[in-house]
Amino acid sequence: MDQGRQAAVDENLLEVIARSLDHLRKSDRRVAECILNAPEAAVDLTLGKLARSAGVSEPTVIRFANAVGCDGFRDLRVKLARSLAYARTTSHSAIAASDDLAAIVDKIFDFNLSNITWVRAHLDPASIGAAVDVLVRAPRIEFFGMGASGIVAQDAAQKFPLFGVPCNAQTDGHQMLMAASMLRQGDVAVGISNTGQTEEVVRAMRVATERGASTIGIIGGQGPLTRFCAIPIVAETLENTNVFTPTVSRLSAMIVIDILSTAVSLARGSVEQERIVSMKRLLSAIRSGDDTDEGRQP
Repeated sequence: MDQGRQAAVDENLLEVIARSLDHLRKSDRRVAECILNAPEAAVDLTLGKLARSAGVSEPTVIRFANAVGCDGFRDLRVKLARSLAYARTTSHSAIAASDDLAAIVDKIFDFNLSNITWVRAHLDPASIGAAVDVLVRAPRIEFFGMGASGIVAQDAAQKFPLFGVPCNAQTDGHQMLMAASMLRQGDVAVGISNTGQTEEVVRAMRVATERGASTIGIIGGQGPLTRFCAIPIVAETLENTNVFTPTVSRLSAMIVIDILSTAVSLARGSVEQERIVSMKRLLSAIRSGDDTDEGRQP
């Protein structure tokens, strides 16, 4: 088993079991379904009790453990307990045709909350710190993203008052290439791609690197984009796009943007903070219909 899959088994065994269902032997599948139906109970079962609950033999349980990447039954229990530490995963929060509206609401909330917890636990503070250091000094920031990641790029660009410098969101492949080619030393390019494989974003980040710009990636995992990101920020989710639209990855990336923009704003000092407060006061006055000189006063 390669290191990437082994890491997935170590941290998210329930997801591995769920995705292995269609490829397991019939008897092994019974063990899998027994675990997925009641994972909290399964983690406390002995080998014999799990075998009886699934209606199979003890050797079958051991064979199942090996089939999903575990080194025997003891290892299966340890990794199952570790997986449960992150609450419900995609595997047992998947929406079924038989679910009523209340179940759908609960499952989507559970799924999103557990994923955000997962992202938080795996986010690298050092990468965040390095990105903030680069962004604080940037005279210009370009965000690149397609599809759902393009929405994240647009969200980032509209936070330019917090970043304190001109920010642009490029969501078209040609525009990305044009913007990247105009970057200079000290400018920052931020490539956003959950898969890390979006060709247009990879190409733009490669050009940005060639132009001497500082490069940051907000990605869901390793991919071609990583090669052109001096500072990769991994916001890994457990998303299953066969069941859900890419809400979780988009939300996770937006949270990373919130973290970066807030940290950059604070790092720019009190003068910048006063300008932001003034801007927010003006917006508040407009929303209340009091867009007058008096309404703009502290």
